[in-house]
Amino acid sequence: MIYTRPDYFNEFKCIADKCPDTCCAGWQIVIDDASLEKYKKLKGDYIWKVMSCVDWEEGCFRQDNEKRCAFLNSDNLCELYKNAGEDSLCKTCRDYPRHTEEFDGVREVTLSVSCPVVARLLMERMTPVNFVTEEHSEEEETLEFGDFDPFLYSIIEDGRAAMVEILQDRELPLKERAVLVLGMAHDMQRRINRRELFACDQVIAKYKREKSQAYVKEYLGMKGMMEEETLTKEMFPLIYELEILREEWDDLLHKSQNMLFFSMKEEFGQLKKEFDLWKAQKPEIEVHLEQILVYFLYTYFPGSVYDGQLFAKAQMAVYCTWMIELLWMAQWLMNGKRLNFDEMTELLYRFSREIEHSDENLEQLDEMMKKKWLI
Repeated sequence: MIYTRPDYFNEFKCIADKCPDTCCAGWQIVIDDASLEKYKKLKGDYIWKVMSCVDWEEGCFRQDNEKRCAFLNSDNLCELYKNAGEDSLCKTCRDYPRHTEEFDGVREVTLSVSCPVVARLLMERMTPVNFVTEEHSEEEETLEFGDFDPFLYSIIEDGRAAMVEILQDRELPLKERAVLVLGMAHDMQRRINRRELFACDQVIAKYKREKSQAYVKEYLGMKGMMEEETLTKEMFPLIYELEILREEWDDLLHKSQNMLFFSMKEEFGQLKKEFDLWKAQKPEIEVHLEQILVYFLYTYFPGSVYDGQLFAKAQMAVYCTWMIELLWMAQWLMNGKRLNFDEMTELLYRFSREIEHSDENLEQLDEMMKKKWLI
């Protein structure tokens, strides 16, 4: 089995009750079958607490009115862990924030930025992320993959590697890098739709050439601020179509949209120019956005081997990064055109929790990106 992981993977350490936003609230914690069987066999007085805190029919932990896990105490510590030990944790709780995607003979393990500690790790990282590959020879239980297409997977992997290389080329503005990635994904998608898989190698090579970079620069130069404003007003409200996991998230989205488009005296285009000038004085912000875009692309792009929708996955990565930047811009306006590192980090993990902790949201966003074009 081949394993890949980001090179900061082993830097993660849970800070438990010191965490600014517990992972045991706001989303349903599904319990694996093996843990459910284990809970049924617990002995002693604590079994009654377990019996009442597990929703046996749904296979998850019950929540209180504030959507906090029934085992989460007032100190933000797990009562199940305290009373029954580490072995009592279900697979979801043991693994989080580690996220695993499995393909035929490959396991890709990442850290979810929905965790505040991971979000800070990624945001503090100023050098390009590398992805470590290791081969484990021991036999392990693997999933059945049915009609898995290893050739398509190989092409997707080659495309992703080229896209990450482009995204980490800091000689180019990030917007140009993002459009190059979208262009490559779009052209690969056309070849795949026509079953011309061998032609994808030519597409990958094409977008790594300086000629493509020059074309993208010219393309963006022809796009006026008015066109960007129109696209922003069209794409931002898509996020309201997704499931809301926490009520305060809905409030934040409406306040952000109001701040960007309705509350200020200046038009969006003027505000965006001011925000871009402010960002230019803080080059680390473009690095933050690069790391976020690489994170979303690396995590979700390979899943296109199952549905063949490369372009949608690339668009989803760019869209998520763009929405996070717009939330930063809105917060910057709310603060009187100031923004600090902690605020950016908090908005990153809050966005991730709403999107990545809901399979329904991931699927719906994927469908949206099949129908809407960012370029």
